[in-house]
Amino acid sequence: MSTPSPSRAPRRDAAENRESLLAAARLVFNHDPSASLEAVAAQAGLSRRSVYGHFANREELLLEIVTTGARRVATALESVTHPDPLVRLALIASNLWREVESVRVMALVAVRGPLAAHTAATLGAIRANVRAAIAEGQADGSMRTDLAVGRLARLVEDTALVVLEDSTEHPLGAQEGDRLAMLMTLAVVGLGWREAGTFIDGRPELAWPAATEPDIESDRETETVPE
Repeated sequence: MSTPSPSRAPRRDAAENRESLLAAARLVFNHDPSASLEAVAAQAGLSRRSVYGHFANREELLLEIVTTGARRVATALESVTHPDPLVRLALIASNLWREVESVRVMALVAVRGPLAAHTAATLGAIRANVRAAIAEGQADGSMRTDLAVGRLARLVEDTALVVLEDSTEHPLGAQEGDRLAMLMTLAVVGLGWREAGTFIDGRPELAWPAATEPDIESDRETETVPE
């Protein structure tokens, strides 16, 4: 009786095709969340049949993108910490914006679409960090105490989504959005708008990096997406 041979690694071209499809899907779905698999295949320079060789249907492809994106965000934010809970909340807002601002439409699909519960579970550690920062801020008097921690945490999250959603409908550069995300977060937890601006300007760790990539709004002009 012959010994079963170990499963072979996927052929190199198959693996490359899968990556091409995922990259194309991120671009296409961020342009139009309702785009078809044909549009994704065309963007990747592959046939529709090639898509089905890797993903059973559109939902499976979307799940892969959302899961990968949520894990990337969770990994990027898991190390965000600061002894000042206000600074920590601002850093969370800033880092979250920087992670998703180039895929704003897909980010909203991930947290408000049919996969919202799946995304929420993946981002659980970030939400816990937000709640912990608010609890500390309420304890030291730097944040409002008229709302329970859980409710205030949900309002902070909703505010971040509002900034993201508004930026998909009205042009908002990467640096401008970064500052707005922090300002709105600090406002929700109790700071006035002038106070929030002064707070951000007085904290070097909240400053926009001196050397950055070209603004995403300019980059979008060079992207190729299906009509």
